[in-house]
Amino acid sequence: MLNLNPSFTPLGENNLIEYKSFLFAGGEPHIKISNNFDVATPVTITQRINSFNDLGMICITVDALRRMGVKEIELFIPYFPAARQDRVMISGEPLSVKVYADIINAMALASVTVFDPHSEVTPALLNNCITVSNHDFIRQVIAKIGAEVKLISPDGGALKKIYKVSEFLGGTEVVECSKSRDVKTGKLSGFKVYAEDLAGADCLIVDDICDGGGTFIGLAEALKTKNAGKLYLAISHGIFSKGFDELGKYFEQIFTTDSIKEVDHEGVTQIKLIDFL
Repeated sequence: MLNLNPSFTPLGENNLIEYKSFLFAGGEPHIKISNNFDVATPVTITQRINSFNDLGMICITVDALRRMGVKEIELFIPYFPAARQDRVMISGEPLSVKVYADIINAMALASVTVFDPHSEVTPALLNNCITVSNHDFIRQVIAKIGAEVKLISPDGGALKKIYKVSEFLGGTEVVECSKSRDVKTGKLSGFKVYAEDLAGADCLIVDDICDGGGTFIGLAEALKTKNAGKLYLAISHGIFSKGFDELGKYFEQIFTTDSIKEVDHEGVTQIKLIDFL
């Protein structure tokens, strides 16, 4: 096992490979791997990708391992970068998810494991891709809430996954919702909840990514107009680029994993990947 972020050990700390890494003055990542392991043994690399340099570190690590004689290399990257850019909406945009996938595919890895990918595009583009669903994560979230909840699908893109979660949980009720997005500006509007009256029921919004949180604030306001009870939010990959001040006004508790970063906030419960993988 080679954890490129020493504080991020999603698969445990057994049989760790020793290494040193740093950035050159020009910003290029570098690594030196110790010969403290059997190169005939498969090696698993784990990494959080929060920047292009994080991907670069994976590339040079794979190259170093190959030069040491390692034949079988597996990669665990829980959050796949640019997964939201999985289609070209307007002329002049890149298909970013394919750019990342092409780079990773060029390394000819034995497997690439991704947690709760944004859509089916990511595993379709990645060679030897293994996906881990959010099912066990959501089961732990509901156990921590300790009460019956309705599962809320924030938009049409989340429907297929949330019904699979419902089935896994034994048939928890799903409430479908929708929104509109201006593809040129990104502005959200037109939040709709397809239920006449939630009659005070507690609700858990389930989604894969929270960036600024605008989707969930708009949806929370729409749910309250339908007499929702307590609102909870479960996010597989928490970016939280605008913090928690606004989100905290709407949600009793926010649940996320450590797939992107550590979160220390009184309104957030972080469930570590190692606890359910």
